[in-house]
Formats: sequence, structure tokens, C-alpha cells
Amino acid sequence: MNNRALSIGRVLLLAGGFGTRLHPITLSIPKCLVPIGRQSLLEHWFDLMFSAGAVGVLVNTHYLPGPVNEVCNRSPYSSRIELAHEEHLLGTAGTLKANRAHFEGGSFWLIHADNLSRFDPQVMWEAHQSRPAGCLGTMMTFMTDQPSTCGIVALDSRSVVTDFFEKVENPPSNLANGAVFLLEPEIFSILDQHPNASDFCAEIMPSLTGRLFTFHNDQYHRDIGSPESYRKACKDFEQWTQNASL
Repeated sequence: MNNRALSIGRVLLLAGGFGTRLHPITLSIPKCLVPIGRQSLLEHWFDLMFSAGAVGVLVNTHYLPGPVNEVCNRSPYSSRIELAHEEHLLGTAGTLKANRAHFEGGSFWLIHADNLSRFDPQVMWEAHQSRPAGCLGTMMTFMTDQPSTCGIVALDSRSVVTDFFEKVENPPSNLANGAVFLLEPEIFSILDQHPNASDFCAEIMPSLTGRLFTFHNDQYHRDIGSPESYRKACKDFEQWTQNASL
């Protein structure tokens, strides 16, 4: 991506879900391993984050863990990838709580690995380091073409979240949560206040109103949540590849 040598901390890539909205594709393959071009989604995230300076990546597994393990073990970044298998799926907040020892040393990433994204993680890292006082994290936003299927957010003049609209019928805009977060270790104090929470976006984020800065991805971001969105992502990626070869 670039030649800057800035460290951007550690990463938690969430990859254990069932991907039921992507049936029948995910009946035989984990959602994080659906191919985009010649690589899986997970491998695209490895390239993106490690090339930007990630110190290490922790990948959680549950559904069809064998293929995920194989991809991680054969990755050129394998020495910096760790796996955390969950016998029972913990949910996004549960996975974060279970692995807090990995992330209490400084700013870290929480990323849903079932999205296709193009952005510069170093630019988002730098924006996070300059976030407004009192903010415990920075959330990526993007403009969605399917706002009723996404978490929509409202912002103040500082680009801090003031309200959430999680998959409502008539959302107020198409500014969506990209499920890519940079968080501070203090976030664990919020998690401790919700001991039974399993979903970070649905159960933890409402407690972060006024304390969550945003970084807008104006390049590309797509939630691969249906066969139709997957086809669009593949078509978009093919177009990038063709343009890059011109």
C-alpha cells in the first residue's frame, strides 16, 4: 500500500460467524473465505492490515474452522497470525472480552472480516490518534446503497456519533457503520458494565453515544451480506483489477 513504517497496533478479525444470509454459498465455506478474485476476503484483510503496519492479527473461528486454519497457516503472514477457536460462538462483544489480554496495551482494531473494503489503515490510525477528547474509539463509516439493512449513524459537527439506527425500516440517511473500529483499552470498562452482552454493535455501541469518533471511507466498502452484494463486490473487484492493469 505504501512505504511508511508506522505501526498500527494489533487487530481482531471476526471470522467465526455462520454467514446464513449468504446461503447457499456459505453452506460449504465460511463467509470470511468466499473468494474475491484470486483471494478470500480474509486474505484481502491480511494484505490490507499487514502492509499498513499491523503488529499482529488474531482471528476467531467457530463455523467450519478447518479451512480458516489452513488459510492462516499457509499465509505469508502466518508468523504474525494467531487463532482463537470458540466451541460456542461468543458473539462480537464476547470474542473481544474473551481475548482482552491481547489488546490492553494500546489502541487496537476490531474488524468484521465479512466486508470488502479499500482504505488506508494508516490514515484511519492517524485520525484516531487525533480524535476529540473523551472518545474511546473511532468507527469507519461509508455510504450504503441499502440503508435499511445497515446500522445508520448520525454525527455532530466533530464527526462524533450522536445516534444509532440499527436496520430500521426508514433510516434517516445512508451513512452507515462499516464495522471497522479502532478502540482504546478503556473500552473494556464499558464491556464490563454489560457482562451478558454478545453483540458489540447492537449492545455496546449505544453506550458509546458521544464517545465514538468516525472516519469516513470514501474509497470503497461493501457489506457482503447477501448473494447479490457478493456478486456486486466481485464485479467491483474485477473492475479495479482491470483498471490497475491499464
